Amino acid sequence: MAGHSILLAAVSVLSACQQSYFALHVGKARLKYKVMPPAVSGSPEFERIFRAQQNCVEFYPVFMITLWLAGWYFNQVLATCLGLVYIYARHKYFWGYSEAAKKRTTGFRLSLVILALLTVLGALGIANSFLDEYLDLDIAKKLRRF
Repeated sequence: MAGHSILLAAVSVLSACQQSYFALHVGKARLKYKVMPPAVSGSPEFERIFRAQQNCVEFYPVFMITLWLAGWYFNQVLATCLGLVYIYARHKYFWGYSEAAKKRTTGFRLSLVILALLTVLGALGIANSFLDEYLDLDIAKKLRRF
C-alpha cells in the first residue's frame, strides 16, 4: 500500500517542511520584534508574519485530508500536482502577507481554488467507489470508453 501512495507521501513531507519553515520565521520575528511567548501581539510586522503562519496552520488539516482523499479515490498524479500548486500558493500567501496585508490575496485565493478542486475530486472518487462497491456501477470505466 505504501508504494502506491509515494507521490502523496512526498507532497505531505514537503508541506510539513513548509509548515516548519513558516514556524521558524515566526520564531525569528519574535526575536527581531521582541515579542516573547506566549504574547501574540506586538509590532504590525510581527503580527502579519504570525497571522500568516497561523492561517497556514488552520488550513493544513483540510489540505492534508483533501489531498489524500483525492489521491486515493480519484487520481494520485493529479492530486499530487494540485498539492504542489497548493504549496506554491501558501508560499506566495505567507510571503505576501509578511510584506503587506494587501499582498496576501493572490496566494490565498489560489489556495482556496486548489482546496475546492481537491475536495470535488475526492468527492467524485468516493462517489464512484461507492457506486461501484454497492451498486456495481463503475462510472469511471464507462467514461473511459468514450
